[in-house]
Amino acid sequence: MELNEAKNKFIQAWGTLGSSWGINKAMAQIHALLLLATEPLSTEEIMEQLQMSRGNVNMNLRALLDWGIVKKDLKVGERKEFFSTGKDVWELARQISKERRRREIEPILNVLQNLQSVSGDNKKAVNEFKKVTSDLLNFSIKVDSIIDKFSKSDQNWFYKLLMKL
Repeated sequence: MELNEAKNKFIQAWGTLGSSWGINKAMAQIHALLLLATEPLSTEEIMEQLQMSRGNVNMNLRALLDWGIVKKDLKVGERKEFFSTGKDVWELARQISKERRRREIEPILNVLQNLQSVSGDNKKAVNEFKKVTSDLLNFSIKVDSIIDKFSKSDQNWFYKLLMKL
């Protein structure tokens, strides 16, 4: 298989995988392209290589910047913006887990904590509601703790933990 064909397959596969994780396919494809790039790419280069519109590329680059997995790089004498991503898969996983924790786990923890003060005339229904939401809260707290430990850990700690399981 030639390099260009392999790159295209990887970019398509990464895009599909990104969709499975709940992110935009184009966003994942841009990230894949940057992962494979040997030097930072401009918006125009990304547009050309992925056959995407400027608006689509700009919107998804902003999202990747917000996630903290893409950064802007400056080139002396260039007015264009260039973009790159880290190649360390461990750092990438940690950054994504931190961001998903902030966006997904922390909000549900707040909601579930606030729901614990529910009251009403139907004691059976109130107790059932509290039990279910309390169980979800306890589970979410444990997930949050694991994600927090993972995002602050080093690679060796995680591998040792996996080997124990």
